[in-house]
Amino acid sequence: MSRLIQFNKPFGVLSQFTDKGTQGSPRPTLSAYIDVPGVYPAGRLDRDSEGLLLLTDDGRLQARIADPKHKMPKTYLAQVEGLPDDAAIAALRQGVTLKDGPTKPAKIRRIDPPQLWDRNPAVRFRKTVPDCWIEITISEGRNRQVRRMTAHVGHPVLRLVRWRIGDWSLDGLPQGIWRDAP
Repeated sequence: MSRLIQFNKPFGVLSQFTDKGTQGSPRPTLSAYIDVPGVYPAGRLDRDSEGLLLLTDDGRLQARIADPKHKMPKTYLAQVEGLPDDAAIAALRQGVTLKDGPTKPAKIRRIDPPQLWDRNPAVRFRKTVPDCWIEITISEGRNRQVRRMTAHVGHPVLRLVRWRIGDWSLDGLPQGIWRDAP
């Protein structure tokens, strides 16, 4: 029977078990949080992003979760700089053209600030620049896609939390903790 783990990845942690890419002090990796042999991330989550990361010991399941051809929806909560107007929201809903081509349409809505754990380091606060939260769902998995999409419409991401992948979510899962998925 295959195993699937849900992990609430903290900011600054690499989505891998070893850090082979640095000289000097290593960066935090999954091995500081998960001591389960034989599981590997199903997809990636950038070091400067937080939230749901799925790990499995089943290669077919890993491919189904991570491969964009399966169009598994991924939902993010994003704190963005500025206040996106209706035109910016509409552009994201239709899909935008990035350097690597057009994105598929996204589901997006403005949301109230979510009740999340504190981030370390905290998001920079600027008195003169407002920010807001959006919920955005994509079915692709391009490198830094949500960040690039929101920046394209003039609203860079300040904080990005992946909340859901398919039917799996962070509901009730504290930061830095993992659990077996149902």
